[in-house]
Amino acid sequence: MHLSIVTPERIVFSDEIEYVTLPTEEGEITVLEDHVPLVGILKPGELIISRLSETIPLAVSGGVVQVRQRVITILADTAERVEEIIEERAEEARKRAEEILAETNFDAIEYATLSAKMEKELARLRVARKWRKGSNVGYRGTLE
Repeated sequence: MHLSIVTPERIVFSDEIEYVTLPTEEGEITVLEDHVPLVGILKPGELIISRLSETIPLAVSGGVVQVRQRVITILADTAERVEEIIEERAEEARKRAEEILAETNFDAIEYATLSAKMEKELARLRVARKWRKGSNVGYRGTLE
């Protein structure tokens, strides 16, 4: 199968894969060979690519996924490889969003924007901490 992950800034990944596991609004799904066609909404979380016995984790902040015959296209708001995530900056951004959310004078749009920002930073932190601790030996940290 061919997987493409594209953000507004760049092509994050484009290659043949065995499978991909991703966070959707309906729950985590794994797309294998001959998966039924679908279009879904991504939520912030961990995306895992498997290719040639290599595991490649990424943090995504949302977007859409389209699955067609042997072609998976992900249009992500953001997608970062583990080695691109700077934990300290993600933690600072999460704390700032949390502090601002603690205030009570928000309209619905401001609240939703800040909540989404906090979810994104939490997803980045979870992915970085999980995969940098060596808990997943199969990851070699390479992408083309």
